[in-house]
Amino acid sequence: MAMENQSHKTLSAQMQSTSEAYWNRFCEIWPNVDSSLSAEDEQELKLIFSLSDFIAEQLCRHPHWVPLLFDGLLADVKRVEFETELHQKLSILTHEDEVKRCLRDFRNLHMVRLAWRDFLQYTPIEESLLDLSTLAESLVIAARDWLYQDMCQQLGTPMDSEGNPQPLLILGMGKLGGRELNFSSDIDLIFTFPEHGETVGGRRTLDNQQFFIRMGQRLVNLLDQVTIDGFVFRVDMRLRPYGESGPLVVSFSGLEDYYQEQGRDWERYAMVKARVLGPWTGYSDELHDLLRPFVYRRYIDFSAIESLRKMKQMIAQEVRRRQLSDNIKLGAGGIREVEFVVQSFQLIRGGREPSLRQQSLYAAIDTLYKLGQLEYLAVDELKQHYTFLRRVENLLQAIGDQQTQTLPSEPLHWQRLCYSLGFEDEIDLRQRIGLAMNKVHGHFQATVGGETAKDSQTHWSTLLWNMQQDEDVESLMLEQQVEDEALWPLLKSWRDTVQKRSIGPRGRETLDKLMPKLLEELLHSPEPSQAFKPVSHVLDKILTRTTYLELLCENPGARQQLVRLCSASPWIAQELANFPMLLDELIDPAQLYDTTSLEDYPNELRQYLLRVPEDDMEQQMEALRQFKLSQQLKIAAADVTGVLPVMQVSDHLTFLAEAIIEQVVLQAWHQVAKRHGVPEGTNVNQMGFAIIGYGKLGGIELGYGSDLDLVFLHDKLSAGVTDGARPIEHNHFYLKLAQRIIHLFATRTNSGELYEVDMRLRPSGASGLLVSEIERFAQYQATEAWTWEHQALVRSRFVFGDDALASQFSEQRAKVLRNQRDQQALAKDVRDMRIKMRDHLLKVSDDTFDLKQSPGGIADIEFIAQYLVLAHAHQYQGLTIWSDNVRIFEVLAELELMPFEQAEVLTTTYCLLRDANHALTLQQKKGHVSVSRFDAQAQAVVAIYQQYLNI
Repeated sequence: MAMENQSHKTLSAQMQSTSEAYWNRFCEIWPNVDSSLSAEDEQELKLIFSLSDFIAEQLCRHPHWVPLLFDGLLADVKRVEFETELHQKLSILTHEDEVKRCLRDFRNLHMVRLAWRDFLQYTPIEESLLDLSTLAESLVIAARDWLYQDMCQQLGTPMDSEGNPQPLLILGMGKLGGRELNFSSDIDLIFTFPEHGETVGGRRTLDNQQFFIRMGQRLVNLLDQVTIDGFVFRVDMRLRPYGESGPLVVSFSGLEDYYQEQGRDWERYAMVKARVLGPWTGYSDELHDLLRPFVYRRYIDFSAIESLRKMKQMIAQEVRRRQLSDNIKLGAGGIREVEFVVQSFQLIRGGREPSLRQQSLYAAIDTLYKLGQLEYLAVDELKQHYTFLRRVENLLQAIGDQQTQTLPSEPLHWQRLCYSLGFEDEIDLRQRIGLAMNKVHGHFQATVGGETAKDSQTHWSTLLWNMQQDEDVESLMLEQQVEDEALWPLLKSWRDTVQKRSIGPRGRETLDKLMPKLLEELLHSPEPSQAFKPVSHVLDKILTRTTYLELLCENPGARQQLVRLCSASPWIAQELANFPMLLDELIDPAQLYDTTSLEDYPNELRQYLLRVPEDDMEQQMEALRQFKLSQQLKIAAADVTGVLPVMQVSDHLTFLAEAIIEQVVLQAWHQVAKRHGVPEGTNVNQMGFAIIGYGKLGGIELGYGSDLDLVFLHDKLSAGVTDGARPIEHNHFYLKLAQRIIHLFATRTNSGELYEVDMRLRPSGASGLLVSEIERFAQYQATEAWTWEHQALVRSRFVFGDDALASQFSEQRAKVLRNQRDQQALAKDVRDMRIKMRDHLLKVSDDTFDLKQSPGGIADIEFIAQYLVLAHAHQYQGLTIWSDNVRIFEVLAELELMPFEQAEVLTTTYCLLRDANHALTLQQKKGHVSVSRFDAQAQAVVAIYQQYLNI
């Protein structure tokens, strides 16, 4: 059957060579192969060796599979047999390692079978995707059912309040939910259970949620862990409520509350394909009924189009950032755009049309035709091109069992694809893929994409960009009433430089379209020549990255913001030049200036990280840096344009840093735990670990480019070792965790360093332990710390860790600060430290005022606050609550330890000086101003300083 379809084709020399190498290896393992196979079977086996490394490798490991395949497995797939056979095999197993081996062998055998059928066109791609989905679902459910029985025997059966056993339900998301799974896809799952309660029949009762969390952890491990036999499926649990930081399993009511109160647009989109896996029960109905109101609005919901459009922009942004090319899933016209077209209709009309509430794209698109929402030609083209792209994707992944949607760079893989798909060569196949993606993109633009940006190129600016003679330019500028004489020399010089650079025909063409539009924008600014300088520096960095030139060409909003922000802040211009991926943030001005709310940074970062494979450490590190850069740009944009009040800038920069700290610690924990296990009684939600912020982080006063002053603490430890494959002592675990955190912060990727971390404020400074036990930290502060360390403690704050540790640190900090001190000795210590700091750091002339170090500057104000807290906290415990200077002065005034007028002078001056420092940073200037600018304020601060500290 299959061989007849292939008989007219010939293998390339490279494919023949590959086949021979695998055949020789196979014959060494199975010497009697010649007598065991017919000539036709042998020919087909050699052919499949030439097409797929995955199949060849698996059969060389398991030669006994070959007779099974030829004796019936390659015939039509009876999907119901997957589940039946798996449950039979697992029913006799008692050990988890045996189950792992059984699942992996079953998976690999049947993946070989399905890949074979796909390569040799035994089956249409729609059937192949359904076969893959059924296999995956059977493996997941069989593993779940075996684990449930095993755990019920050990821990008892989870029950509701009425004594009904509670099952674990698994929502299959994405293509698994739609029964259209890729060959080498990971599987997105959400675990849930109906009712809270306790286990019955075990040695002791266990809360249902804890039972199912343990079960979920074991299930993920059963499926995802890479053993000598490989893995079953890569499992991604990040689509669950709250992502990685949320519990692994929640009840039905927990799901309902989350989606009603916090569900996002992208989660609605994801839920379109959500389906309860396994045999259908009343609980399955209940769960789908519970989710339906969130996914499908009762009214016709046209807001879904804008949401999908924004999601597509995010995907396009990701493609640019990760420099993905030839991506048949995420690129323009790729598989994702077909899904967006169909699911936009489902989200818009699914509330009114129950027939649209289905997970399968093929079924949904047929329904859209029946409902008259899509015309026959559109349906035909979308199905035809989607089917073709899915077949290319499936074969591409089946070559090496790799999760990829990027067209290959190796000639051999192109030859394999061309052979299986019936194309002459790579050029022929590329043309067909290009045709499919162009057609799909057209339908996407018509349905979801919105109108393309109109060409705003004007005649005169085109002439200016192309002119050669100075006198022609003079008359043109006079005619257009452009008075900035410096613009043309700058433009001409830059253009001459650019012409010498190799940017390719596409880049040159795009630049010629862009520059007239950009010149129009520049002439709206007060000084076009001054605006052109930073803008040209940004252009210099993207000349060879045509996608960014196209982004600016096609988006008037992005051009406008580029000119506006570069004119306002050289720092922003430098950031855009260093990290061109930030240009994506300029596309939508409304979104650019809509800074994230302070409490939402952690959630925004979690959603952002969902785009990145969980096990790709390099991409996770890059994503953290990109998030920081993009959020910092939004804060700076809102800052320089006056959208964000200056007083709130530090708040935003601080809360952004805290969200990043949380994710860095989580990543570090996962990485160290994966290698060594964790100390007894700890887990990702109860680490027994804390991070204390000092300095600007502690005082909620971070600026652009501030480093992080951190101290690491851990809970009191029992003796023992971690529970992993390579156990280490508990103390050593926390040391490794601290080292990993610092590494994640400090490593320089394409997007730079995350934050510079300063650990010198830890006990005993640079010579001290990297991470201290909290009781030892308290003891050090009480008996060994210098006065300047207690000053630093005033500006310290708990920024990450368990609630118990937070409470303990707050108590210990307050206790140290409340120690009674001799006020004269304290004043001398503080004054001496201030003089020492000024001598070391103040390097300005007499007519220059250093905002931080000059007398009457920021440092003087901070030292006044620190002195007064240390001097009076033994009598007034309210002084130990806050770590930021503004609120410390408020408390001092309320307690009448300082006149209200003085507190107001210090607070106002402090904010003025910090604001000036922010502004100078954005102008890429040092924190120096003329002495006259803040002379009155500085003298007032000096007078207050002398009153309190010269005693």
